[in-house]
Amino acid sequence: MAGVFTLLLSLLAAPAFAAQCGNDASGFNAWLAAFRQEAAGQGISPSALRALDGVGYDTGVIRLDRNQKHFSVSFEQFVANRVGAGRVNKARSLMKSQAALLSRIEQQYGVPGSVLVAIWGMETDFGANQGSKPIFGSLATLAYDCRRSAFFTGQLLDALRVYQRGDLSLGEMRGAWAGELGQTQFMPTSYYRFAVDFDGNGRRDLIRSVPDVLASTANYLRGYGWSGKSPANNMGALAGWNKAGVYQKAIVYFASKLED
Repeated sequence: MAGVFTLLLSLLAAPAFAAQCGNDASGFNAWLAAFRQEAAGQGISPSALRALDGVGYDTGVIRLDRNQKHFSVSFEQFVANRVGAGRVNKARSLMKSQAALLSRIEQQYGVPGSVLVAIWGMETDFGANQGSKPIFGSLATLAYDCRRSAFFTGQLLDALRVYQRGDLSLGEMRGAWAGELGQTQFMPTSYYRFAVDFDGNGRRDLIRSVPDVLASTANYLRGYGWSGKSPANNMGALAGWNKAGVYQKAIVYFASKLED
């Protein structure tokens, strides 16, 4: 009887507008309405919540989510696609042109410039391919979808916090299909936690500000335990960046090319 009583109390204490996930579009609008109320209860302002106006269920995002095969390739295949000679040469040029900035960042956060430039190149070809998809639609779709609802609900809330904080305009909240933002592709929770205003203009701008991009990436890695200069001795921090072993090894490989 005590167990039943505890269960009843927990049900009574549950949020009044607990949003229910779904596996097709039929329940999306009801889920979104409930999510809005939950978000307001967590401090998201009415003006920030207007970012969700017109958002709909995106079947294209669901298809992409179910078809992630890019880390099933071998290390050699992955490196051939991500660390080609042209990209390495461009990275070496950027190491020179951004040397003063990279030195300042390393002094403050302890992460070598070679690692930051390697990540920058692998993620978006140094900012050239950041994605242009409005992220609120993607994140709302993935938060409603039952496969990883809790994870993406958190991401959606933090995307609203990034917008509410004034880091980016609504038009700038565009990125990859799963909600990644900026030149090193931060998920919104990482953006909210680790983005820094390194250029001192009052905004944490990972879309356009190279100082903010590289310093924020260093701050992220430090937050996951980066210590010392050696990438090979910081695989745990690199796993915090990306859980795929082939990706972590590719960062080490790319950075070693830049240290030569």
